[in-house]
Amino acid sequence: MAIQADSADPAAIQRSVQDTVAQLGGLDILVNNAAIARYSPIADYLVEDIDAQLAVNIRGPILASKAAIPHLPAGGRIINIGSAGAERIVGSPGTVYYMTKSAIQSLTRGLAQELGPRDITVNTVQPGSTNTEMNPEDGEYADFQRALIPLGRYGQPEDVAAAVAFLASPAARQITGTILTVDGGALS
Repeated sequence: MAIQADSADPAAIQRSVQDTVAQLGGLDILVNNAAIARYSPIADYLVEDIDAQLAVNIRGPILASKAAIPHLPAGGRIINIGSAGAERIVGSPGTVYYMTKSAIQSLTRGLAQELGPRDITVNTVQPGSTNTEMNPEDGEYADFQRALIPLGRYGQPEDVAAAVAFLASPAARQITGTILTVDGGALS
C-alpha cells in the first residue's frame, strides 16, 4: 500500500499514520525518512528555506513519532534517518540542513529514554554520501565527497536500507538511542 503525505503538513502526517493503522490493523515500525536540503550561506538564507527545512526535517519526524507512538506495541521500533553531516560539516552552505540532522540525534536519544520502558527502541541511521536524487554519485560535488570517504565510493540506497532492516529486526532488540553511521568511513 502507498500513502502520499506532505511531511511539512501536520494533518497529512496524522492522516497517514491513521490510514496505515486502519489498513494494516496496527503499526510496528516507523521510519522517519523524509528530508529536504537547501544550501546557502547564512547571510543569504531565505527565511522560507529555513522554515521549510525545520518543518520537514525536524517537525515532521516529531509529529510522525507522536502520531505513531500510541499504536506501537512492545518490541516496536522508530528509526530516524539522519546524516553524517550532523557530526562533520564539510561545506558552509549546508549549515542549516546539518543543524536539522543534529536535532534528529537529540530526538532519537530523548525518545529512546521515553519509550524504553515500553520496550520500544528508537535509533538513527546516519548515511554519508549516498547515491540519491538529492546527492547523485555523478553530481557536481561527487568527486569532492568521494575524496572524503576511505572506501572511495558513494553508498547506495540498499546500504542504508540494510542498516534500517537490521535495526527493525529482533536482532537489534537491545539497541536503542544509537546513531548508526553508514558512510564508508568518512567520519573515522
